[in-house]
Amino acid sequence: MPTLTLALKDLRLLLRDPRSAVILLLMPVVLILVLGLALGEGFGEKPDDRLRISVVNLDRGLPRPQPFPPKPWSEVVLDDISAAGDIRVEVIPDRAEAERLISRGQRAAVLVFEPEFSERMNRTSFLTHGDPPPLNPLGRDGVRLDDVGLTLLTDKTQPVAASIIEQVAQVTMLRVVVPWMIGRAFERVGDEPFMAAVAARLADKPVSSDVLKELDPAVQKLLDALLKDPDFRDMMKKKFGLLAGTIEGQMPAFRELVKQAFRSDAITERVGKSLALGEVMTPSVRKEVGPKVQDEVQELFSNYDFRAKTWAGLTKSRAREGSEKNRTTFTAGEGSGLLKRGAVRYQVLVPSYTVMFAFFLVLTVGWLFVAERRHGTLVRLRAAPLSRGQILLGKLLPCLAVSLFQGFFMLLAGKLVFGMNWGSQPLLLLPVVVCTSVAAVGLAMLVASVARTETQVAVYGTLLVLVLGGVSGSLMPRDLMPEQMKRVSLVTPHAWALDAYSQLLGSPTPDLSVVTTACLALLGFGAAFLALAWWRLDLE
Repeated sequence: MPTLTLALKDLRLLLRDPRSAVILLLMPVVLILVLGLALGEGFGEKPDDRLRISVVNLDRGLPRPQPFPPKPWSEVVLDDISAAGDIRVEVIPDRAEAERLISRGQRAAVLVFEPEFSERMNRTSFLTHGDPPPLNPLGRDGVRLDDVGLTLLTDKTQPVAASIIEQVAQVTMLRVVVPWMIGRAFERVGDEPFMAAVAARLADKPVSSDVLKELDPAVQKLLDALLKDPDFRDMMKKKFGLLAGTIEGQMPAFRELVKQAFRSDAITERVGKSLALGEVMTPSVRKEVGPKVQDEVQELFSNYDFRAKTWAGLTKSRAREGSEKNRTTFTAGEGSGLLKRGAVRYQVLVPSYTVMFAFFLVLTVGWLFVAERRHGTLVRLRAAPLSRGQILLGKLLPCLAVSLFQGFFMLLAGKLVFGMNWGSQPLLLLPVVVCTSVAAVGLAMLVASVARTETQVAVYGTLLVLVLGGVSGSLMPRDLMPEQMKRVSLVTPHAWALDAYSQLLGSPTPDLSVVTTACLALLGFGAAFLALAWWRLDLE
C-alpha cells in the first residue's frame, strides 16, 4: 500500500507537468507530420538489389484446359521471370495505375499482358497453315511483343532503364515461345498429315530405274518367303492342280529372270514410268514409317528434346521454378490527401519516433527527481518505513504507466492520423510496446539516479537520447545503414525495438523469432538499467 500511494503521488505530478505532454506526445507527432510531408515516395521502402519488372496481368487465359500449359500463358512467362533470383516481379493492378506511374516517371517500363495474350501465344507456330491460323511472332529483334498481345509501356525520359526491362522481356519470351513452337512443329514430323503430304508431293513422280534396281533384293526375299509359306503352297495346288509342282520347279528360273529384268536399264525405266513413288507410300506404309522418321530426327539431335515444350525440357537442363518470394503486389507508397495518409514512409517514421521519444522519458523522470530532491521529498521518504526497493518501485510504476500510454497513443495516432498499417499481426505490437517501455523506464530511472540538477538532466538526457537514437537507426531507416553499423547498433535498446517493429509493420509474414528475441533483449536492458539505478539511487 505505501508503494501504491507513492506511485499515485508521482503519477499526479507527472500528469501535472505540461512538459511531459509536449515532449512525449506532441513533439513526435509534429516531427512525423513534418517529415511525412517533406520526404519523397521512396522513403520507407526497403532497398532491393533485384531488378524490378513491373507487370499488369489482364490475360483472360485459355478458353479450354489443355495438357500444356496447365495455366494461363501469362503465368508461364511470370514464372520464368521470377525464377531468376536477381529479378523481382511487381504486379500492378490495372493499366490506368501503370500509365500513371509511367507518366510520373516512377516506373521506366511496365509490361502489360493483354486479355488475348494466352489465345495468341497458343497460336504461335512455325507452320504456315492451320486452324486456328498460326501466328509467327519471331522477327529480326527477337519476339514481336505486340503480335502476342504483350504491350511494353515506357517512359521516354528513361530510355536506358526501359531498354533493360525490354531485353529481360525478350529473353524470357524467347525461352517461352521457341520451345513451344519447336515442340508443336516436331509433333507434326512423321504424323499422318505430314506423311500424306509427302505422298501427295510424290504422286506424279515415277519410280526411277535406280530405285527399282535397289528394290530387287527386297523383291527376291519376298518371292522366296512367299514360296516357302505352306498356305501359299496349298493355294497353288488348289489353283493349278498337278501344274503346281511344275510351276514350283520353275520358280528358281523365274526368280533369276526377274533379277535379270531388274538389272536391265531399259526394262526398269519403262516399268518405273508406270508406277509413282506416291503409290508406294500407302496409308499403312506411312503409319509404319512416320513415327520412325520422328524418332530418328530426335536421335540425330540427341542433345535436345524436340518433344518438350519448355526451355529446360528442350535443352535437357534443370528446370527453374517460379518463386513467389520474387513476386510482390504494387502498393501506392505516396499515400493520399494532404497528409499522404497510408504512405509507406509512415510505416518507418511512426515506430522510429515512437521508440526514440519513449526514451525522452529520461527528461521527465529526471526533472521529477530533481524537484523532489530540491523540496526534500526524497529525504522524507528515506525516513519513512520504506525500503530502497519499494521507493524505486513506487517511482517506476507511474513512469511505466506514462510510457505505456505514450506508446499506445503513438500507434493509435499513426493509425488514425497517418493511415499507418498495423501489419498482419497487430496484437503482437502489445508486447513490443510493453518491453520498449520497460527499457525506457529503466534508462530513465538510471539517469534520474545520477543527475542532481535540471541542467544535468537536460544535458545528460538529451545527449544520451539523441546519440542512442542516431546510433540505433531511429533518425534514419536501419535498412540504409551499413551491415557493420547495424551490428554495432544492437548495443542500444532502440535497435532491438526497431527490429521488432520492422518485422510486424514492414513484413507481410513477420519472423516471430526476431520479435521474441527483441522483446527479451529489451527486458534485459530494462533489468540492467534498473539494477544500476537501484545501486546508484541516492535519497539524500
